[in-house]
Amino acid sequence: MTTITISRKLGSLGNQTAEQIAQALGYHLVSRKIINEAAARSGEPEVALADIDELKLLDLRPSFRARRAYHEAVRQILQEMADEGQVVIVGRAGQWILRDRPDVLHVRITAPSPLRIERVAAAEGISTAAARARIQSSDKTRRNYLRRNYRIDWDDAELYDLVINTTHLTADMATTVVLAALPNSAKPADNVTDTPDAVTQKTARH
Repeated sequence: MTTITISRKLGSLGNQTAEQIAQALGYHLVSRKIINEAAARSGEPEVALADIDELKLLDLRPSFRARRAYHEAVRQILQEMADEGQVVIVGRAGQWILRDRPDVLHVRITAPSPLRIERVAAAEGISTAAARARIQSSDKTRRNYLRRNYRIDWDDAELYDLVINTTHLTADMATTVVLAALPNSAKPADNVTDTPDAVTQKTARH
């Protein structure tokens, strides 16, 4: 596996974990960049703006044709990135678009709403009420994005190889869990641990 997709809820430590995974592996981290590239390739920047406008402040209403062109561009870009490998892809329906590829690990990072509200309020220096509104809006936008464009349920555990609840975990700990799930061939030499198979092979050689 040389590609990892990360689906995360706001306040779940998903972004921090994705960054740490990419850093530990020396992989390229891709998130909002996909949106910009897809917009440029499809010639439909309004769709990209609509997708990131969680609060609907811009009141954008792209046409069906525009959305189809944009999401086809997203699909192509994700496939190309997976072909190149050594990449951590955050969001953009990577868990669905790349679902049939054996070289991709799909990770979901979540946490209970009360904890996510607490984290967002602390990180952004906002009130609990404001943090709750941010999380509700973010969850709704991401859930609707997948339902509308791909007819899938964001919370369907079967979309993921690994689901991590960070209630009692730090981003460091979540990163360790993801790295442990990867085959040794996907890790730098200094991150390879002695699995039972690895120990057996070493014993056989010596």
